[in-house]
Amino acid sequence: MLPHKYVLGVILLLFPLFLPAQSLSTKDEDAIQAVFAMQQDAWNRGDIDAFMEGYWKSEELVFVGSGGPKYGWQTTLERYKKSYPDRATMGQLTFEQLKIVKLGPKSAYVLGKWHLKREMGDAGGYYSLIWRKIKGKWVIVSDHTS
Repeated sequence: MLPHKYVLGVILLLFPLFLPAQSLSTKDEDAIQAVFAMQQDAWNRGDIDAFMEGYWKSEELVFVGSGGPKYGWQTTLERYKKSYPDRATMGQLTFEQLKIVKLGPKSAYVLGKWHLKREMGDAGGYYSLIWRKIKGKWVIVSDHTS
């Protein structure tokens, strides 16, 4: 049987799929797209610390990858730095948003693809993100990347 927090995490990640699609305002969608652009630029210059500015600085941030859920902004930062210790491993990142759904006035769900172009071999996959507008700034509060 799965632990309680894993079940809750799965429910939170799947919940947006059952909601009727709503559009974000152009201003909010542009703000989210700007965070993606900032993250892509930061990654491509090898600056993981700047890349992490797109995430909620909270112990409640959840990142789900192949190793299961990890909680906290600092834990997520350390995971990125361990998984991508140098520029060769980081490669050149591109994002593609497949779907952006408004969940409420200050929350959104984004489904997309990521790709790393690297000499050691390309990598890529999909992500599903839950965003919240906190103190006027859109940030990722839940990230499931495969």
